[in-house]
Amino acid sequence: MGNNNTFLIPANSKKSMLYLNLFNRTDLIIFGSGILATFILILANFNTTSIKGILFILTPVLICSFLVIPLPNVHNVRTLIKIVYEYFTNRRTYFWKGWCVNYGKEESK
Repeated sequence: MGNNNTFLIPANSKKSMLYLNLFNRTDLIIFGSGILATFILILANFNTTSIKGILFILTPVLICSFLVIPLPNVHNVRTLIKIVYEYFTNRRTYFWKGWCVNYGKEESK
């Protein structure tokens, strides 16, 4: 507690809301669904020995792992993709708060 009943919030206070200090519930659902889909593909293609077949079987867990891998300054790759998508699709409005310029035209008095 600081002076005059003010509180200082630590920089890592939000990490306490995450599982293993890295993942939120949505991340775990995405990763779990990738593991489940991979497990189903393993059971369906149990006799696959080719490299292409093995990569096809591992594709769901690899994609889901890529989406939930942590990144610095943003939560994870999924959050980064969402931020970039919203930046390019949402309309941006810039408000001018400066003084007016008449671009060389003087008003007559």
